[in-house]
Amino acid sequence: MSVSRFRLPRRLLVAAAALALSSATLAAEPPSRLERLRQAGQVRVCVWPDYYGISYRHPVTRQLVGLDVDLAQELGKDLGLAVQFVDSSFARLVEDLLADRCDVAMFAIGVTPLRQEKLRFTAPHLASDIYAITTRSNRRIRTWDDIDRPGVVVAVARGTLHEPVMREKLRQAQLAVLDTPHAREQEVESGRADVFMTDFPYSRRMLDSADWARLVAPTSTYHVTPYAWAVAPGDERWLQALDGFVARIKRDGRLLAAARRHGLDPIVITQ
Repeated sequence: MSVSRFRLPRRLLVAAAALALSSATLAAEPPSRLERLRQAGQVRVCVWPDYYGISYRHPVTRQLVGLDVDLAQELGKDLGLAVQFVDSSFARLVEDLLADRCDVAMFAIGVTPLRQEKLRFTAPHLASDIYAITTRSNRRIRTWDDIDRPGVVVAVARGTLHEPVMREKLRQAQLAVLDTPHAREQEVESGRADVFMTDFPYSRRMLDSADWARLVAPTSTYHVTPYAWAVAPGDERWLQALDGFVARIKRDGRLLAAARRHGLDPIVITQ
């Protein structure tokens, strides 16, 4: 007596194959960064340790201080994780995140189109216009309107948002792109450049620490940039967790309180 084989309907076979493929895909996907952080017990935070008011390493105590340092500690508390700070810079920002040297970059990073092509950003927590620093003895630069003139040299630091903005904005002045923020300051102090371009937090450092520095502010809005924190692309759960944290600190007042501690309340975004 022959035994006939039981055959599943075709639609069930297709559904079973799809389910098997989906299960295999899920099994192959690595755990989310948030899960890995909880297993490791710490979150690695990239900072630029020369960013006054944001993530500044004090030259005497060698302790990191600033708004984003405080908020990184608050992030660690909310997640129940220790915080490990990793030195970075604007020039190394993309490389450090894509090479997995840190889990998030928290040093008031300007959200620019070029950076958005490679990184993902949280909701912004600060926004700053561009400011210029010149010397007290410079007679060529008195007001903002004196900057874009023939013979004026404008210095910017490579990798900062000021580099592409000033390339686009300047029509008559000469642009000098320096490898480090310190180099642009030396160019201005020495007289080889007339001004260097910076933002609100860094301008506070110059006025607090350099007796030769003079601030030149725009007479109207020049180029306001939102500042946020950045992550490598590819993990929506991790980005959502960070966005949730940003929303909480805006709502419960932790962001504004930290901004006031560091003199940054004029540029804080609380909504």
